[in-house]
Amino acid sequence: MGYFRELPNIAYQSPLLHKNSSTDYIIIKNIFRRVKLFDYIGSSSTFFDKYVIGDKDRPDTVAESLYGDSRLDYVVILVAGITNIHHQWPIQDYQVYNYALNKYGSEAEMNKIKYYETFEIRDENERQILPPNLIVDADFKIDGTINKFPSTRYTLIAETGNRQLDDKDEFSVTTDNIASAVTNLEFEYIENEKRREIDVLNVGYLNTFINDLRDIVRYDKSSSYITSSLAATENTEVVNP
Repeated sequence: MGYFRELPNIAYQSPLLHKNSSTDYIIIKNIFRRVKLFDYIGSSSTFFDKYVIGDKDRPDTVAESLYGDSRLDYVVILVAGITNIHHQWPIQDYQVYNYALNKYGSEAEMNKIKYYETFEIRDENERQILPPNLIVDADFKIDGTINKFPSTRYTLIAETGNRQLDDKDEFSVTTDNIASAVTNLEFEYIENEKRREIDVLNVGYLNTFINDLRDIVRYDKSSSYITSSLAATENTEVVNP
């Protein structure tokens, strides 16, 4: 990943058994140097575009597509706010089933209902009685229409077609299907799809972003400063007289 080329080095007291003396240092990348977008970038939506990750996309292929350089995969990752690529980057559709099976342990557990998701319900005056996509349990219910004055009727709105609910005291998940069941497997597919839409940096701000990143990771002058890209840790084995 090109990101590591941007990180400064640090001279670290050698832990190697075959070192020559207690003053030996090794040069390593300082992976603890935190990087963040400047506030003026993070607060302005004009710097970002929306991007939908394809089934076979990787950070490097997205960087190649957007910026013409696969080595800029770290720009894709940082702007998207991804801190764990294994958990936050979507997997391919065919992998979701195996992932869920491994997570839940069996097909029986995988196909158990995780929660219910409400349908939208409106009255005859188009007033919303129940919003869609609320996560509820099997015991969820709402007041019915039988005691409404003046009398009214409710309509359940769904992609498969609208249906008018009966005039009764209450409407529930179990008796009136006012919410649809979502299994553990379906939940994993839904979560994987959510991870597909990310923010990406508009190509016009690419050079600004990279220059700002380099400014952020650069070392300021201090007692450990050697150069702007190299600092040294304290040698704990050296005893001052």
